[in-house]
Amino acid sequence: MIKSLSILLLLLLSTSSLAVTQASIPPGKACEKIAAKLASVGLRECRNIGMKPSGYLSSNGFPILVKEFPPLGSRIPKGRILLVGGTHGDELSSISVVFKWMNTLEKYHSGLFHWRISPLMNPDGALQKKHTRTNANGVDLNRNFAIPNAHNSAALDYWKNRTYQNERRYPGPYPLSEPETNWLFKEIETFKPDVIIAVHAPYSLVDYDAPNRKNAPRRIGYLHKNLMGTYPGSLGNYAGINLGIPVITLELPHAGIMPTKSQISHLWTDLVRWLVRNL
Repeated sequence: MIKSLSILLLLLLSTSSLAVTQASIPPGKACEKIAAKLASVGLRECRNIGMKPSGYLSSNGFPILVKEFPPLGSRIPKGRILLVGGTHGDELSSISVVFKWMNTLEKYHSGLFHWRISPLMNPDGALQKKHTRTNANGVDLNRNFAIPNAHNSAALDYWKNRTYQNERRYPGPYPLSEPETNWLFKEIETFKPDVIIAVHAPYSLVDYDAPNRKNAPRRIGYLHKNLMGTYPGSLGNYAGINLGIPVITLELPHAGIMPTKSQISHLWTDLVRWLVRNL
């Protein structure tokens, strides 16, 4: 009982202290930095998408931007989809591919699903001259989520004993210590997605986390199913296993090399097809 109360108090303190006001950097200026870093995302392309500040900043004060494709007219969407790229700052292709999918939705959004999208969860890791997997505090954001029904040091214990303190996988001093994970934690709480899609690289596979994995996609585009398991503090563990929200993780083959236009299109088509069949 005491342990559960301490975890709850920790989460409340964390989320209340890291919710910030609207970003001081306007989206247009943010797009300048994104386009300067990513050869595959043009400045006009980024600006035309019309992303908005989420109300949360990264550790270095960069706005976490979101784009919403809401319900249209009287059509009731089949579900709410949360799509996130750039959790690891050195997986640049994961950011660019999400931008390309947002371009597709700009042209063809039919209201079939209600989308909320953030192409760059970890701007501090991605936009510096030498990009890094971790955020500005050296934290692996995909090991920093809450761990319900576990002690606060579970992710740290795993990091010390199983990864031998690999700096690229440091989970942070405690769950939700980082503003970026606080943003996603709150996004899940308020948007209440039916499915979460996370784009990563470079393992060339489809992973799937949910209480029941029978609906795991066998293939999305040129990526095939290979269930990797879950890790303490990961998004798949937190949202997929503990909250019961299916989490599809697309691992692109290369962190710094873009898929072809055809591959990007087929990934999107298969992803939407899976959503139609399973929601």
